[in-house]
Amino acid sequence: MSHKARSEEEIQRLIAERKERLKELTCINETIQIFKENRSVEETLGQVAQTLAKAWQYPEMTVARIWFEGIAYTSQGFREGQWRQSTKFETIDQRKGEIEVFYLQAFPELDEGPFLSEERQLLENMASFIANYLNSQEARKVLEQRPREAGPREEIPQPRDQKEQISRKLLQNFLSKQNANRDIFHDLMRFRVKEILLVATLYDAFSIEKEGRFSEHILGAYSQLTLSSMPRVTGVSNYEEAIDQLNARHFDMVILMIGIDRVTPMQVSARVKRDFPYVPIYVLLNNDREVSAFKETNPSLSNIDHLFVWNGDSSIFFAMVKHLEDKVNVQNDTQKGLVKVILLVEDSEIYYSRYLPLLYNNVLEQTMRIIDDLSADELFKVLRFKARPKILLATNYEEAIGIVKKYQDALLCLITDVEFEKDGLLDEHAGFSLVNHSRELVKGLPTVLQSSDVKNSRRAYELRSTFINKNSETLLKDIRNFIMHHLGFGNFVYRDSGGRKIAEAKSLKEFEKHILTIPGESLVYHGRRNHFSLWLMARGEVKIARMIHPVKVSDFATPEEFRSYLHYAISTYRNEANTGKIVQYEESALLDESTIVSLGSGGLGGKGRGCAFLTTLIYNLNFPELIPELNIRTPCTSIIGTDEFDLFMQRNDLQDFIREEEDYEVIRERFMEGDLSYNLEKRLKGLLRVVKQPLAVRSSSLLEDSTMQPFSGIFETYLIPNNHPDFNVRLRQLKDAVRLVYASIFSPQSRRYFEAIQYKLEEEKMAVVVQEVVGTRHKDHFYPHISGTAQSHNYYPVAHMEPEDGFAIAALGLGHYVVNGEKAHRFSPRYPGLEISSLESQLRDSQVDFLALDMKDTEVGFSGKGAEANLHRLPVSEAEKEGVLNHLASVYDVDNERIDPGLSSPGPRILNFADILKFDYLPLASALNLILDVGKEAMGSPVELEYAVDLDKAENGKPSFYILQIKPMMGTAGEHSIDPDGLSASEMIVFAEKSMGNGRIDDISDLVYVDPKGFDKLRTREIAEEIATLNRKLAEAGRKYVLIGPGRWGTRDPLIGIPVNWSQISNARVIIETSLEDFPLDASLGSHFFHNVTSMNVGYFSIQHNSPGSFIQWDYLQSLKLVEGSSFVRYVRSDKPFSILMDGKKRISVILKH
Repeated sequence: MSHKARSEEEIQRLIAERKERLKELTCINETIQIFKENRSVEETLGQVAQTLAKAWQYPEMTVARIWFEGIAYTSQGFREGQWRQSTKFETIDQRKGEIEVFYLQAFPELDEGPFLSEERQLLENMASFIANYLNSQEARKVLEQRPREAGPREEIPQPRDQKEQISRKLLQNFLSKQNANRDIFHDLMRFRVKEILLVATLYDAFSIEKEGRFSEHILGAYSQLTLSSMPRVTGVSNYEEAIDQLNARHFDMVILMIGIDRVTPMQVSARVKRDFPYVPIYVLLNNDREVSAFKETNPSLSNIDHLFVWNGDSSIFFAMVKHLEDKVNVQNDTQKGLVKVILLVEDSEIYYSRYLPLLYNNVLEQTMRIIDDLSADELFKVLRFKARPKILLATNYEEAIGIVKKYQDALLCLITDVEFEKDGLLDEHAGFSLVNHSRELVKGLPTVLQSSDVKNSRRAYELRSTFINKNSETLLKDIRNFIMHHLGFGNFVYRDSGGRKIAEAKSLKEFEKHILTIPGESLVYHGRRNHFSLWLMARGEVKIARMIHPVKVSDFATPEEFRSYLHYAISTYRNEANTGKIVQYEESALLDESTIVSLGSGGLGGKGRGCAFLTTLIYNLNFPELIPELNIRTPCTSIIGTDEFDLFMQRNDLQDFIREEEDYEVIRERFMEGDLSYNLEKRLKGLLRVVKQPLAVRSSSLLEDSTMQPFSGIFETYLIPNNHPDFNVRLRQLKDAVRLVYASIFSPQSRRYFEAIQYKLEEEKMAVVVQEVVGTRHKDHFYPHISGTAQSHNYYPVAHMEPEDGFAIAALGLGHYVVNGEKAHRFSPRYPGLEISSLESQLRDSQVDFLALDMKDTEVGFSGKGAEANLHRLPVSEAEKEGVLNHLASVYDVDNERIDPGLSSPGPRILNFADILKFDYLPLASALNLILDVGKEAMGSPVELEYAVDLDKAENGKPSFYILQIKPMMGTAGEHSIDPDGLSASEMIVFAEKSMGNGRIDDISDLVYVDPKGFDKLRTREIAEEIATLNRKLAEAGRKYVLIGPGRWGTRDPLIGIPVNWSQISNARVIIETSLEDFPLDASLGSHFFHNVTSMNVGYFSIQHNSPGSFIQWDYLQSLKLVEGSSFVRYVRSDKPFSILMDGKKRISVILKH
């Protein structure tokens, strides 16, 4: 076997080992998370058993069982195997249990049969966790047995069906995964010193702090280092007070200050050790001269735990507190959080009283600096502080080597004196022996030998240890330099084999960049000294450090193989860490669908937030496991934050201009002349160098698609083919699209909308989303096989469908066609095979054309042409020629009056997607079902999404389902109730059996309606303009109104309804759509229009003219006072306000005369 093959095997082995350690850590984190979910003991232990089985080497052949009180809790598919690993546990009330892990087949012999020693350790830890959990549950029961006030219990709503259970499980897994890293930090530093009893005379205290602010002064390091949870200090000055305080409440530690009065403190220590032996006692002497005298008087020091010396620096108190906390927490923190350990070996109380404050201050300062660099999240900073290295103190050889052996995997460095006790005798070479022995256990361990005898520096040099002179005037600087340069806290300085600096990295990104370019000799130099893992560990990059640390340079045939492994480890970790997140701009990230690239700082806007939320959900939830036949993806997405919009407005002096100018064409031209920032233009160039697909440049204002006051379809989206041979032309088109999106805030439509919702235009800001367009090129055009929208709540359910089943729309071509409300196929994702429409309706309403992006006209210019300048409307037959309709269309069999799936016979084509929805060529309905439900659960309200489907096989041989956008639906059913039997027919003007909206409106007396007698379906555009004029007048007068008209509201097709846009009817409080004898009604399902209806809480009624239950009293409307009218539209007013009632649960509504 070649060296290369062997090294490849070794790499894979090391990677496998790292995966095993990560699996074990994941098991611990998941178990802790399960405990936090407050489920029943039975359910909790069952879930823990399931988690356990996944943590062993061969999870597919591993089962687990937890016995407790005679009941077995097992993992899925449990049966006893021949190979068993087990451990027992016992609760505080002597209830016993056992954990068993079985392999179901033979595996190679390792440390304990086929099991690893690490798995034994994990099993023991899990037993401890379970026992602690059961103890806490028992304590909770005791507390709950106390009397409490009786009262009604609120029932927790249960998942409606299996679909909701799946979505909740997915989201719970997602949240657990998101919190996993933080959960580690939460579980660190479990013991904190919160209460300190300080025994000192007033004079002793005053001698330390002359200004009298004693408590603030001694713990000042907490505020200097912005640490939380500062302990409370209770001071007493005599024996009686000390005993009274100890009897009154618990203290975490006692500090005895010994100065003039040497008797009282020692009396207190003897009493404390007798009555409260678990409370640590630290003694602080006033000065160096007191040490020998105190030790002569108290040779055994049996009643105290540690002796410290005041050296003029109040941070000694801080060091004493942290020393105790570290001593208690070190075992837990090194096991759970991979926290590192610094070992200080010093037998002189005088010197360790100097060293510990120096070490703590420096370690904490450097930790704070790194955290500030890495995160702006204040909570995360506090948590991350918990993972700082722990500092342990040893005063003799045996104690020191015991710590080295116990924490060798976590040991960061050794700082040791040269002369101290070994085997009970003072040994002038003990430090040298300790360094040698420690290096045998921990290869490459950084060490410091410190001594007041400079002759020891030569021996330190021979041992490759740093030497520090105890009497040096630069002692503080020497320690800081060691921490910065040897423990990984500073920048990473790349050096050649001679130690000369050749490069420097301040961040992980720079670190990775230099790994690819530095000479091989530098890689070897740092690799042999474990510098890479040391630096990464200091920065909290625990996962990647654990992958790199056990690897040796000698494991690889050449430095280049070592380089490849390092790059693989870093990039793999970084990709996992960035998945589903917004990352800073770099060209390599622009083609990564699993992240969103920031092209400019600032807010993301509504659509940008939706994209970021989508990306987070899709790439952190395990959709492939549930829908393996489909790739569920998002397009490659970048976002220009709102700061760039502010900068654009300022640098081009546009604020005053837009306040004075109202002509939109003039505004567009002025914006087209504006300059984008240098940084943004540079990044747009980088984007175009990498992305070769057509691009969609989409608006993302602060309020657009937001949850509180959503706009939808008010601003503009521009598509660019991105295929001009001249790069500068492509750049100009992209810049023009961004500038025109900015300008669209000031369009007449947008201005009217802002007026309608009484929102200040100058408060709106615009981010821009740049996405790859989903689709395939077919000759001169580009479009997807399918695009559509879906909603989790259906306001017009038919047959046995429920509103919660949702509905979806699918169409051929670009999504503009669907969101504008044109003819498309509607279906229920829950019942995809159910025909919602009659045969006649399918023939009449089937899609006959579609929208595609023109790829031939590469010179497209948007100025003067609008956002759809390069969109072509093509007949469906064009797609059939390209073979696009194979799975989308059916044929109407004229002779037999039926619809046959496929295109095997002649006849009219009907796009009903039968092969996909009825015969499951593609699990589109299942995908929509799942994503809608996950979205609804995650957002806490019904949602709407836009999607596209590419049937062409991706690299993995699967078609792709793209989610383009998700947003909340507003205005869903509430609690207002209507009893139809209690209403008088003579009082009703309108009654609708299908409606949406909820509540009561009693302040509207204006009504605008299209007169059925004068309606002309060939002149609906004129009708739309008349309604827009009335809407503007009513808005200016501040009067809301009821709007009634035939066909679809908001459609782009003038032959099936009134082609208004939202701004033309934005002041309507209730909208009613109705059918006429020769003008059928289909619900107004254009995405943007419907989103605005629901988000603005507008009442929406649907009335079929031939319905036996629903009606409009046209004669009564004719009798009302005419305010303004034409042959098409009448605006009337009642003397008294109407009474409008909407029942959201029953979906019925009524308008009463009074």
